[in-house]
Amino acid sequence: MGAVVVVHSLWVEVRDPAPPMLSAPATTCGMVAFPGSLPAVKKGSSRDPMVQRPDSTVGPCDFGLIVIGDEVLNGPRTDAHLPFFKSLLLARGHTLAWHWVLPDDPAVLTDHLRYSFSRADPVFVCGGIGATPDDHTRACAAAAAGVALVRHPQGRALIEGRFGGSAYPHRILMADLPAGAELVFNPYNQIPGFSLAAHWFLPGFPEMAWPMAEAVLDQHFGTAEPLREAALEVVGVPESELIPLMDDLGGRFPELKLFSLPHIGADPHILLGVRGRCDLGPVMEALRAGLARGSMNFRERTVQ
Repeated sequence: MGAVVVVHSLWVEVRDPAPPMLSAPATTCGMVAFPGSLPAVKKGSSRDPMVQRPDSTVGPCDFGLIVIGDEVLNGPRTDAHLPFFKSLLLARGHTLAWHWVLPDDPAVLTDHLRYSFSRADPVFVCGGIGATPDDHTRACAAAAAGVALVRHPQGRALIEGRFGGSAYPHRILMADLPAGAELVFNPYNQIPGFSLAAHWFLPGFPEMAWPMAEAVLDQHFGTAEPLREAALEVVGVPESELIPLMDDLGGRFPELKLFSLPHIGADPHILLGVRGRCDLGPVMEALRAGLARGSMNFRERTVQ
């Protein structure tokens, strides 16, 4: 089989066929997995060869987020990615299902990436894709996927185009990616990230990672029905006494998630509510009725 021409929205790439590797599991958010290792692709997306542009509305997706760096775990940096990605995803009708902060440890990274590759969740991975000796993410992604680390021709061209001769011998290492990976455009400095098996690997710098993530969502995932939340403030009731009511409502409204959040301090109460993408009116009426039947004091939520 000869070279393959891949037409991207931002460049045309000529590359050798990728070797066989892990299969990406089908996702749970209106996506389908192509054969082999390619990231799951939404029907109707810009990567579907049958159409030009993604649909504007798709099913909701539950994303994973992996932040990598000793400087976050044991150094001076605070993880700014968690609040940003929560807000970014919720604004588009998606949710953050889980979040890891991992060290610059190859064994830990490889084990965790191997596990996340086995799941159906689309995942953003921030950090560790540079060229210094403590940047292990590219090699660990390859090891977790069971493929070689190879020099990506378009990645090489971008790095050479930006740095010229000074790309060698060190900066060019950022073009060494897992076999079969695709590039993720970086508008900040044109040094790309990469995608593999429904994982999007981005720099650790928010200034780079965040616009890259926004572009990935816009191009491949679109928007979904927003997640809604409603709650009451229950006063003077032990949380354990709410369990039968929560069990009852969970059985009657299985498409919704109930939650109970105790608040202590000057105004002790329990925030008792639901989250979901349908009309929350019926479950909230049932919640009020159940509290009233149990002679449990409650008030309408005062802060949204």
